[in-house]
Amino acid sequence: MSSPSPQRVTVVYAGQSWSWATWIEHRLAHAHVVAESVRWDPLRTAPAPERLTELLEKPGLVLLLIDDWFLRFDDTRRLAWASVLDRVMPAYGPRITAASLTATSFPEAAERLGRVVQLRGLDADRAAAVLLEALGVTPPTGGPVTLDRMRGPRFPDDAPAFHNAPRHLRDFTGRERVLETMHRAFTEGGEGTRIALRGPGGIGKTQTATEYVHRYKGEYDIVWWVRATVRTRARDDFARLADRLGVEADTGDALPRRIEAAKRALGERTRWLVVLDGADDPKDVETLLPDASTGHILVTTLRRQWHRWVDQEIEVPPFEREESVDFACRRSARLSPGQADRLAAVVEDSPLLMDQTAAWVELNPTADIENYITTLRDGDPHAVPVVSSDEYRKEFRAAWAQTVNSLRDRHPNAYDLLSLFAFFSPDVIPLGLVQSARPGDLPGHLVSLVTEPSSWNTALRVLSEAASMSLEYEQGPMDTQTVGTLRMHRLFHRFARNHLGPEEARQAAETARRVLVAADPRRPGDRLHWPRYAEVIPHLEPTGALDSTDLDVRVLVLNCIEYLRVRGEYEEGRRLSEAAVRSWTTASGPTDPSVLRAVHQLANMERRLGRYTEAERTGRAVLERIVASPDHSPVQELRAKNGLGGTLMTLGRYEQARALYEEALEQATTVLGDREVPRTLDIRSNLAIALRLLGRYEESLVLHREVLEAWIALSGGRDPATLDAALGTAWTLRLLGRYGEALDIQELNFRRRTEVYGRNHGQTLLAQHNLALCLRREGATLRSRSLMREAHERMLRRHGPDHPEILMLGSDYAMLLREIGELEEARDLIETTHASYVALLGAGHPYVVGTLDNCALVQGDQGEYGAALIRAERARAGMERALSTSHVWSIGCAMNHATALSHTGELERAVALSQDALARARTVVGPAHVLTLNLAAGLAQDLDTAGERAQAEAVREQAVQGLTETYFAEHSQVRHMLAGRRPYWDFEPQVI
Repeated sequence: MSSPSPQRVTVVYAGQSWSWATWIEHRLAHAHVVAESVRWDPLRTAPAPERLTELLEKPGLVLLLIDDWFLRFDDTRRLAWASVLDRVMPAYGPRITAASLTATSFPEAAERLGRVVQLRGLDADRAAAVLLEALGVTPPTGGPVTLDRMRGPRFPDDAPAFHNAPRHLRDFTGRERVLETMHRAFTEGGEGTRIALRGPGGIGKTQTATEYVHRYKGEYDIVWWVRATVRTRARDDFARLADRLGVEADTGDALPRRIEAAKRALGERTRWLVVLDGADDPKDVETLLPDASTGHILVTTLRRQWHRWVDQEIEVPPFEREESVDFACRRSARLSPGQADRLAAVVEDSPLLMDQTAAWVELNPTADIENYITTLRDGDPHAVPVVSSDEYRKEFRAAWAQTVNSLRDRHPNAYDLLSLFAFFSPDVIPLGLVQSARPGDLPGHLVSLVTEPSSWNTALRVLSEAASMSLEYEQGPMDTQTVGTLRMHRLFHRFARNHLGPEEARQAAETARRVLVAADPRRPGDRLHWPRYAEVIPHLEPTGALDSTDLDVRVLVLNCIEYLRVRGEYEEGRRLSEAAVRSWTTASGPTDPSVLRAVHQLANMERRLGRYTEAERTGRAVLERIVASPDHSPVQELRAKNGLGGTLMTLGRYEQARALYEEALEQATTVLGDREVPRTLDIRSNLAIALRLLGRYEESLVLHREVLEAWIALSGGRDPATLDAALGTAWTLRLLGRYGEALDIQELNFRRRTEVYGRNHGQTLLAQHNLALCLRREGATLRSRSLMREAHERMLRRHGPDHPEILMLGSDYAMLLREIGELEEARDLIETTHASYVALLGAGHPYVVGTLDNCALVQGDQGEYGAALIRAERARAGMERALSTSHVWSIGCAMNHATALSHTGELERAVALSQDALARARTVVGPAHVLTLNLAAGLAQDLDTAGERAQAEAVREQAVQGLTETYFAEHSQVRHMLAGRRPYWDFEPQVI
């Protein structure tokens, strides 16, 4: 039988074993033992008996946790502590139990501890059982010790369920005060706390963040590390969290949607930590900061501008001298403590320089250490070929020059790789791309190096040791270990790049660009290749790809831009295409084909970002360039006209767009020789949209049907172009009042888009929205509301509140809410939508005017007749100014204005306006159109109120007969009219 359980155990640990101490305390408490954790770092404590007896005199047993920190004694300290243990163990030995948390062999000093149990390598339950047995503690149930692992701290050897942080650095030294400050800030701040870890380059911010994750990962269920130095990589890293959390199926493929899904998933959880490593500009990662206050965010940054985004900024100082000496002695066994102290003084305790200078000492075993230190302190850094720069202190330049020159002289393979890597992004060197490059793309000396695994890994290891690069291994072919990732510090990366001579730099940059070209799948629209493009993009600028005149390199850049467009990364796509246009125009002239394609993409990005004025300016400029060139390509001109037409439609210039498309269509038919080729079909489809926006629904329908039939013949019924044509056809049929036909086509379109794109793709959501509109017009309001609400919510998560597509959906959803009587929600949504349209498009745009008219409808329903009249009158006048009195939208606004006049008792004006609008409707959309018939019904009501009952009845009878003939007696439109309810027209923004 076990001895009686002790009443108290003092758990003694060093700083990095906090998670073990916390877990053990929790386990002992479960076994009804009073436990107290005491931190004791022997490296910071003088080896004197009283230092140890202060701990040992506490009541009960002492559990001493032995980890790598305890084993870092130099020989002098080992002997000193061995002497202390010899003196205190006879008196206190029976009360001491040691628990080993390391696989490293114990020094003789630690062997004097006597009882030692090994916890490393055991699972949580076995480790607890071994520990309690060693302490003589009887489990409360008398059986195995088990706990619900969802409660209390996690077992330190168990990583969080979702974890992608860099591996722990065993050589990590010091930073105890910083780590304690961080942990206290997160603990006291609670959920939602954000911290910025700030300091200059080379100070050790990333290493400190990594150590924090290692020590405190037991407090989190999710630890997600984002490489935030490059905006595109940061967004891609963060979006991968959606995949890991299993929410990819609810987000589709566009990065913005996956990012929002990941943020939403974090908001539904607690106990998570997101690290944004190297996030220098808050604006680059602002969209990655979860809105919900349910977890912790840690940012590492160079800059002091994070106070608006975080709760606390914590400065990372240089090493304390004791830390520098300890670190350097472990980095190189050749250094004595005195030499390490003098070296630390020269480099001012900079962690990066301590690492690199100690590495130089270790890699040059015959070099004179004292002479090396003297050279760093007093020597002229310009005595070696170093490019002078104010960015680096003299000590930096001298130390790095020694490192680079040593690699060149003693390790030529590592030097060759360093020269090449200096022209990639330092955050993650694309080792896989270099290894998979074609032999013809690499210099001969690199071909043999990358194809021989042992030489390749050796060169990378030497390079990582000499230059303080983060190196991680992964499983290679045939169970071999190969280097998986390599990260270079940005300061050293820039130094190494500047260190190269002009010819060396030219050759290295050219090789780096060829590596990227070889990696291009040349299929940016294929989702299978998206990870490759995400990997390539951060290296475009460092390799000089954006300044290259090589056609293959430019094709790579254009494919990367197209990838960004497909993924919905319009801001980054705009930046990249703008840089390409600027550089290529200077080098090749404004009409170079590559320049024109880049300008076309720039206009695409600007239009998708809602920057319509900029998009028009860009589109017109490129068209003018093309037309002015005597030997321009007709296809280039057609592409430019097609893009500019789309911009004109977004600006509300529908007549200009129509004229441009008709001109382009005639030109395309002549040049391409067929009205059924894909480029011509694209132009015909856009012309159909322009006609629809002009209210010329019959003409638009004819074109849409022709385009649909042509695409079915060319590509089948499930091709994306066919599905777009079907959506346009159904949309136009609905606007013509042919609701049954529209519904039949749209049901099939929605089903096929779901099958092709997935349930949550943007194109599927637009199809779902149109299906909901068709159902609404057929009177199926319950199903319509369900579909429309779901599409609106998902589109909102995808784009945010101000994107043109979410505004379109919001306007229509608000009008559906109004129809079913949910006026407060309808008003909030339509007022917000209208205000956003004003900010996006300006006061005179048709969409702004139309949503103002929708606002007036809701106000009228709420009894605010005077305010509704003011807005309705403004809307009618604004629409007539924007589009003319004969446009169908102007006629619809006139109907609503007449209703507002009727509500305020101005019957004479209401009748006159209704009669005028009815006459226009009969001319524009025909006597049988639903708008015309509803106008007649409204006029009949006003005539009846004004006492003109005979005339009112005749008009009403004609309207009822027309609706009944068009639909059927029980159709919702007929029932609405027979019930004497006031007809209305609500504005629907159109998909472009």
